[in-house]
Amino acid sequence: MTQAGSPLATAAEPAVSGAVPAVGDEIGPLTVHVDRAQLVRYAGASGDFNPIHWNPRVATSVGLDDVIAHGMLTMALAGRLVTDWIGDPAAITDFDVRFTRPVVVPDPDGVDVEITGRVAEVAPAGSARGADAADSAESAGAATARVDLTVTVDGRKVLGKARATVRLAGSARSK
Repeated sequence: MTQAGSPLATAAEPAVSGAVPAVGDEIGPLTVHVDRAQLVRYAGASGDFNPIHWNPRVATSVGLDDVIAHGMLTMALAGRLVTDWIGDPAAITDFDVRFTRPVVVPDPDGVDVEITGRVAEVAPAGSARGADAADSAESAGAATARVDLTVTVDGRKVLGKARATVRLAGSARSK
């Protein structure tokens, strides 16, 4: 039995310093089990005690099927695939998602969140595309890669247009 929040499968090996990923490279999969206990821990850490995340009576009274995971928790799980792959959380220079479907967390079993990624774009160091893609002065001049993420529960997407831009290992960082 796995502990809540523990991966059931590990993400791809982190990028090796100096190695440049190719467009189309697959990342993952990563499966993370989410249960009610994890929602309570996340609520405490984030300060988001909205009862739709822990009280089924409140959740159903507002039209939800049951208690749902925090959107930012779901986003963080997706980001974990990228940080496991790149090997440095600070290498993420941009991260965007659209919350398209709530992650219902039944009691007592919980739910598995499945995350995969694909390298969609690689921009060499010094390219305008790389600097613009990250939209960050810190990343200007650094080689970057954009990773498109697919996040599903029971085969249904829960995040749309999920993508992260990362500064690649060995790329120069503006001071």
